[in-house]
Amino acid sequence: MSKVVTFNRTGGPEVLEIVDVQVPAPGAGEVQIRVHAIGLNRAEIMYRNGQYVIEPEFPARLGYEAAGVVEAVGEHVESVAKGDVVSVIPSFMFSEYGMYGELVNAPAHAVVKHPGNLSFEQAAASWMMYVTAYGALVEYGNLQADQNVIIRAASSSVGLAAIQIANMLGAKPIALTRTSEKRDLLLKAGAAAVIATAEQDMVAEINQATQGEGAHIVFDPVGGPDAAKLMQTMAPQGIYFQYGALDSRDMVVPVFEILGKHLTLRGYELFEITTDAEKMARAKSFVTEGLRSGKLKPVIDKTFTLDDIADAHRYMEANGQTGKIIVTVE
Repeated sequence: MSKVVTFNRTGGPEVLEIVDVQVPAPGAGEVQIRVHAIGLNRAEIMYRNGQYVIEPEFPARLGYEAAGVVEAVGEHVESVAKGDVVSVIPSFMFSEYGMYGELVNAPAHAVVKHPGNLSFEQAAASWMMYVTAYGALVEYGNLQADQNVIIRAASSSVGLAAIQIANMLGAKPIALTRTSEKRDLLLKAGAAAVIATAEQDMVAEINQATQGEGAHIVFDPVGGPDAAKLMQTMAPQGIYFQYGALDSRDMVVPVFEILGKHLTLRGYELFEITTDAEKMARAKSFVTEGLRSGKLKPVIDKTFTLDDIADAHRYMEANGQTGKIIVTVE
């Protein structure tokens, strides 16, 4: 028997239940993992609330990221073997698999042997944030050394990952955060400049930070009306990646900026990378090398136990974390 987290109705963290289930043997193309750590993601909050891209089918499971040891493999699985230390990359729907549990099955294409220099907690913290940032900045954005990249909501796990990737490439990460409270933290994390958008003139500060050159890439999970100001600060042929909607108000697009600078405004999501075999392979290679070399080092904000999963969700919903929230499994 294995403890797993389920819920039978949408709602707050109180709907989460820990139950004992008999986990079936892995099927063809599946890997069974004895979980040691789980990484929390905003999508899991949305799914639990009934606000995600798919509706829950009850009893519903949760969890995109986990790290542990391979317990068994199904037919046609050659990439990993029993005893391998692995982690899981989000590339499936919650209606198919859920990683919140002591023993879980995962699709083999989503399982990767992570570098040995990582703890289980670090491995569980890595893949969602680094692959999300990699897809926009590298796969699609082709970020180059000495180019400027604006990173909005920079203290989030994905924002911190983007700062590290930009530095790995020799680019210049400009971190945006609402207040100056996290300025020192972001500078320590590798930001070349930090702009407190609620306290400073965002356009003037970005122009100063880029020495008037403008941003080649904007990486934005927020959206909303302030997107227009960011577009004013972009370099010609710049690309604006919108990968979230933390501000659900409509974005205002300054048409003459778009036309005059030949800007690209692009919606982007992680699954563009993780559901494409070739792009996924490139992402795995890039992130694995970064983790192995230490140029990419996941930032963990706080750790909870599986028994405290509801408290972990409450903590994420409070929006105070800097980096990744991890749940450990005994």
